[in-house]
Amino acid sequence: MEVKSIKLVCFSPTRTTKTIIQAVARGINNSNTELIDITSPRERELQLLTYENELLIVAVPVYMGRVPAIVSEWLQGIKAYNTPVVCIVVYGNRAYENALLELKDILTKCGGKTVAGAAYIGEHSFSSKETPIAEFRPDKEDLIHAELFGRNIKEKLLNISSVDHIPNLNIPGSYPYGGVTELWSVDFIAISEECTQCGICAQVCPVNAIDSENINMIDKVKCITCCACIKNCPQNARTMKPGPVKDAAIRLNKLYKERKMPESFV
Repeated sequence: MEVKSIKLVCFSPTRTTKTIIQAVARGINNSNTELIDITSPRERELQLLTYENELLIVAVPVYMGRVPAIVSEWLQGIKAYNTPVVCIVVYGNRAYENALLELKDILTKCGGKTVAGAAYIGEHSFSSKETPIAEFRPDKEDLIHAELFGRNIKEKLLNISSVDHIPNLNIPGSYPYGGVTELWSVDFIAISEECTQCGICAQVCPVNAIDSENINMIDKVKCITCCACIKNCPQNARTMKPGPVKDAAIRLNKLYKERKMPESFV
């Protein structure tokens, strides 16, 4: 079947998921490709419509074994009119659990037909110099895998006559999904005197949890602990306070040092 255009959808506060989806797109190599980065709250105000002659690729991070609730809510509003879809999840070297299956189910209910799925590893949002967790991933090896995955998707589509002939794809996972969808409501960010009030942290926050007029004000109910503000601070003025988030980072660093490898299903 012929795919006239590709829509790439990603939620990527620390850019690891975005890096993966762009590598997959390079492998497919379609000149008519559009990136829709729903990390931005403004992008999540718009509804997405896709059609049979398009390919929809969706990549999201894994939060506690699940598709993040903020992402799930937006994805459920997609209108996919018999659209071939590719599901991708990115996790921080612990486990993706049922997130890939959940993503497939969400997109199927929206009208998509899953062509392929994959799970990749990205540097954990809690990772730091003191507690590295999948540091620097995705790396060169991951991106080579992602581009090959893209080429395999393209080959599969070329060998299918129409969307109606896409075979059912088995994705690992189980029901109920389990995991935790509720976010921590916790004050975990320390701000040092190095802060210049430049406002970059407020700009990169995917949920507008940081007051742009006073960046010391953080709405801990809105905050999704993505750590985008910490990782994007040019002065390294934002760090983790002692507490449950830092404890989790220490635990992940100790328990998940062994390198996990990408998995793909085509």
